[in-house]
Amino acid sequence: MSSKFVGPKVSDAQIVDALVIGAGAAGLMAAEELLRAGRKVVICEAKPSPARKFLMAGKSGLNVTKDETIDDFAAAYDCPDWLLPMLRDFGPREVIAWCRGLGQDVFTGTTGRVFPKTMKGSPLLRAWLARLGAAGAELRTGWRWTGFDGAHMTFATAKGPQTIAANVTVLALGGASWARLGSDGAWAEILAERGVPLTPFGPANMGFQVAWSTHMAKHFGAPIKGAVLRAGDQQARGEFVITAAGLEGGGIYTVSRALRMGAPLVLDLMPDVPTQELQAKLDAQRPGESTVNRLRKLGLGAATIALIMEFGRGQPLAKAVKSLEVPLLGPNPLDQAISVAGGIARVGLTDGLELKTLPGVFACGEMLDWEAPTGGYLLTAAWSTGRWAGRAAAQN
Repeated sequence: MSSKFVGPKVSDAQIVDALVIGAGAAGLMAAEELLRAGRKVVICEAKPSPARKFLMAGKSGLNVTKDETIDDFAAAYDCPDWLLPMLRDFGPREVIAWCRGLGQDVFTGTTGRVFPKTMKGSPLLRAWLARLGAAGAELRTGWRWTGFDGAHMTFATAKGPQTIAANVTVLALGGASWARLGSDGAWAEILAERGVPLTPFGPANMGFQVAWSTHMAKHFGAPIKGAVLRAGDQQARGEFVITAAGLEGGGIYTVSRALRMGAPLVLDLMPDVPTQELQAKLDAQRPGESTVNRLRKLGLGAATIALIMEFGRGQPLAKAVKSLEVPLLGPNPLDQAISVAGGIARVGLTDGLELKTLPGVFACGEMLDWEAPTGGYLLTAAWSTGRWAGRAAAQN
C-alpha cells in the first residue's frame, strides 16, 4: 500500500459563500464588511484563538491610531499614493468612531497617539467578536491554510486535511514576523507558485545590534530619553533603550527604514541646547576635570554619558554630544521585528486588492507591500486595507 499523503477530493470540498483566512485585525475587518453586505462568512484561523498579535500589541497599551490630519497621517507610510484612498476611507477619525461604536471609549495622549481608556486590546476584541458572531460569522480556529487544490483552499486541521470551495476569499495572513503569534510568512511561497509578484520581506520597526564593550553591561535596560535620532533623510525625537544586543525602542523604530538601508545612526543627545551654547558651557567649566564629570555637569545621565564615552572618544566633546555616530552591526532578525517591509507587490493587485492572477481572491493587512512606523499607523492600515478588501470582495 502506498504511504503517499492523499488529501480530500475536490468533490469533498465544503462550499461557503465568503471565506476569510486569518483572524487578525485585517481579517476580522474584512469579515465585518462582508457581513455588512449580507454575505455568509466563514473565518479560518491557524492558531487556537484569534488576533494573537493584536492582543500582544495591547499588553503595553493598545495604540489604535494617531490623532492628526489624514495628509500628515498618510505621509508616515512608505507607499502613500496607493494606500491613501484606503486611509481616507478609514483613517484616524473613523477608527476612533469605530472603537466607540463597540463601546470602547478612547483618549488622545500628549503625543497624539490614541488609546482605549482601558489601555488593553482584550475588551475591544471581545466586543468585536461578539458583534461578528451576532451577525452570523463562523470562526474556525486551528485551521491552517496549506494552499490550493485547483481553485479551492486547503487546510490542515485537528480532524485532518479539509478543503473549502468559496465564492470569494480574503487572505489576511499577516506578515513574516512574530511567527509564534501566527505571522510566519509561509503564504509567500504558496502565492509565488501561483504567479503573485512579491517584494522580498525585510524587518521593519526593529532594533539594531551593537558590539558593546564590557563597560556598557551595567547600562543594559537603561532608557535614553529626549534624544534626536538621524538616519539618512529620516529624523525622530524619542526614547530608545540600551540592550545587551544593541538598541531598541520607539525612537529607533521610527528611523529603522533608513538604518536598514545602510544610513548611519547619528544622535543629538542635547537637542534643546544649540551647539554654540553647549560649547560655551563646556568652556566655562574648570580646567582639568575628567570628561565624565564635565558631561555630568551638563545634566546628562549615566547611560547617556556611557554612550558618549563608548563612541565619542577622540572627538571634540560638543560634537560627541550633538552628533554622536553609533556603529550598528545590522538589524535584529526578521522574526523579532514588530512589522515587516515587503509582501504582495502593488503591481499584482487591482484597485480593490484582488490578486490579478487569482480572480476572486483578495489580500489585505501586512501581506501587502507597505511600511509604516509604530504609533497607530500599523493597526490603522491593517483595518483600512481589511475594510477595503472586504468591501470589494462583497461585490464579487
